[in-house]
Amino acid sequence: MSQPRVSLWATEEIDEDLQVDVNLAIGNYGQNGLYNDAQPRIDEATLVAVQHQMAQQAAFAQIPDAVKRFIVHFHQAVLENNLAEITVAYDSGWNRLTEKYYAKTEWPEAEVIAPLVNDDQLFLILYRELYYRHVYSRLQPDIDDRFHSYENSCELFNYLLNSEEGPVPLQLPEQWLWDIVDEFIYQFQSFYVWRARVKTKTEEELVMLADGSQVWSAYSVLNVLYSLIQKSKINEFIVAKQQGRSEAEIAEIVGDYGSLPLYHMLGYFSLIGLLRVHVLLGDFTLALKVVENVELNQKNPFTRVTACHVATYYYVGFCYIMLRRYPDAIRVFVQILNFILRMRQYHTRSYQYDQINKTADRMYALFAICNALSPSRLDDNILNIVKDRYGDQFAKLSRGDEGLPAFEELFLYACPKFISANPPPYDDQEQLAAYAEDPPSEPAQRHLALFLADVRAQAAVPTLRSFLKLYTSLDAAKLAGFLDADEEEMVQQMMAVKAASRSVSRVGNEQNLLDGQMISTSDMDFIINENMVHISEVTVGRRFAGWFIRNTEHAQRVLDGIKNGPLPQAPQTAASEAEPAPAPKKVAWATAET
Repeated sequence: MSQPRVSLWATEEIDEDLQVDVNLAIGNYGQNGLYNDAQPRIDEATLVAVQHQMAQQAAFAQIPDAVKRFIVHFHQAVLENNLAEITVAYDSGWNRLTEKYYAKTEWPEAEVIAPLVNDDQLFLILYRELYYRHVYSRLQPDIDDRFHSYENSCELFNYLLNSEEGPVPLQLPEQWLWDIVDEFIYQFQSFYVWRARVKTKTEEELVMLADGSQVWSAYSVLNVLYSLIQKSKINEFIVAKQQGRSEAEIAEIVGDYGSLPLYHMLGYFSLIGLLRVHVLLGDFTLALKVVENVELNQKNPFTRVTACHVATYYYVGFCYIMLRRYPDAIRVFVQILNFILRMRQYHTRSYQYDQINKTADRMYALFAICNALSPSRLDDNILNIVKDRYGDQFAKLSRGDEGLPAFEELFLYACPKFISANPPPYDDQEQLAAYAEDPPSEPAQRHLALFLADVRAQAAVPTLRSFLKLYTSLDAAKLAGFLDADEEEMVQQMMAVKAASRSVSRVGNEQNLLDGQMISTSDMDFIINENMVHISEVTVGRRFAGWFIRNTEHAQRVLDGIKNGPLPQAPQTAASEAEPAPAPKKVAWATAET
């Protein structure tokens, strides 16, 4: 049985010298029923930090174990510059885990996974690059995402370009390097398209846009791309290669930065990025000038990344269309579309398969436009695909004014999403209100108007060509009667035909994409002598080279298959083994004597 509790006052006498302040012991708890706000309180910033830390801990606990293991493994591969492991993690691991866990939600923020990577700032920058790319591709980015993705891109490029220790000893897969440059330009383009929609902005977004006028500025984007090109000395490398310089000479020319694969490939991809940016801004001559040293062939390093390869030909071909160099555009599109057809089975393995197919569809539409404006002998495979996909529009393109809606439809579908470098006046409320009430026309509509002006000038060409093909000489008045026009209008239409049958084209060994010679693109020519029109039709011989090459390659494949196959073995029976084979029958021409 437990002993009864002894009361305090039943104990031995208390030392009288020990004075206890009862008020100090119990404070003013419960007095007057009020809380004394004058007591020291926790600092508000500290409280917010604690709450943020608790939220991060809760978010960290929600991360699946498979994702944690992947991030640790990914970080270790980057630390060790293990290119093979980085490639597997980037191409396969990230996309597989995205489909499984984050198909419709964001990946964990970089601050949440920081403890897994020992707060490695370089890896966190690379992780944020993947994080924001996922937000842009799968979700709807808000203004904070757009601003923060720009800040992260600036941190990444500042680290690569302005490191105090010189070139950064980092290795990344070529596909990832291209995706970094490509996504940087895509987010820049997306921001400009989003920023131009004034009526959809909230008050908070209007304030942030007014204060952040330098975010995603065209100057900063161009500065990054030109800086990468200068650091890597990629143009000097290409020229030295074309001149046949030795490896030692090239290494001396490009220096420490250009000798590293990281900067070398970033330089190449920045050239293609500049081509794209100048096309988006509408400067097609400068776009081709930027890549004047790049040769469009299968030997260039950028062709190792299929998405970069396809994008290069798409933008070069579009530049040729806007510069009215339709034969060059057709040649570029045929080359890359045939490549895509040959490599289709390999594209299915790429996570960019859908994007490559969409770009190919746009090039088929542009190919149809080029063929309507500059008829020429076409590749049968490409032509059949164009007719299958755009049969109705393809038939309407050669009907003069009736074909203008088809031209407009195909152009708007296939053209890039042009941007305007001038932002809305977010810093002036009055001008912004006027801008919202009467916004300027979309950049794509302005380029479409310029393109259709050239198409309208050639609207009468198909009809006039059909009449001229029927004659070798024709009276001008009679031709004007066929066209239901007076002679002056008829002469104007004939000059339009003459202009449409001339084009600058790279027919020789021109290395510069802007170089070329004036050639005739038509199989018919004519002259006007006084009141008579004399027509001369040039019959272009059939091109047998391509036919022979294709059939030779087919025969070679068949022969290789036969050689690699096992030899047929004749069945052996007991009777055939016992009886000797009969002697061959002699024929008259095989005897010794006739």
